[in-house]
Amino acid sequence: MDVQVWIEFLKENWLVIVVALVVLFLILNFVKTVVKWALVLVIAAFIIIYSGISVKDLSEAVSTVTDQAASIGKNEVLNVMKNEAKDAKLTQNSDGTFTITTPNLEVTGSKDSDKVKVTSHGISLGEWKVNDTVETFIQEAKKNSK
Repeated sequence: MDVQVWIEFLKENWLVIVVALVVLFLILNFVKTVVKWALVLVIAAFIIIYSGISVKDLSEAVSTVTDQAASIGKNEVLNVMKNEAKDAKLTQNSDGTFTITTPNLEVTGSKDSDKVKVTSHGISLGEWKVNDTVETFIQEAKKNSK
C-alpha cells in the first residue's frame, strides 16, 4: 500500500470524504440507538469499497502484521531461554525424548530430531528448528541436571 496512491486518492476524492465525514458527524450527534452504529459501519464500508481497497489487500496487511508479531514473540522467547538457561532442568524419558522446564518455558524434543516443541506459560508456540540459542539452552539444561 503505497503512500503516493493514498495521496492521489485523497486529492481526487476529497469531496466525497468530507461529505461522508459530515454525515457521520450528524449521525453520531442525532441518532442515539444501535441504528447509529449500523449506519456508521455502512458508510465506512462504502468508503473502503469506494477507495479500491480489496479484501486481498486487507488479508495481506493482516498476514504481514501476524508474521511480524510472531517474529517478535519468537525473539522474546529466545531471550527468555537465554535468561532462564541457568534454571533449566532436563528430564530424559525412556523413549529417547527429553523435556526441559524453566519457570516460564517447556521445551520437548528427541536426540535424533533437529526440531523441538516450545511451550510458554502453557501455550504452544509450535515446532522450532534447533538453532544456536536453542542448542545452548539444551546443553545448559543438561549441565544443570547432572
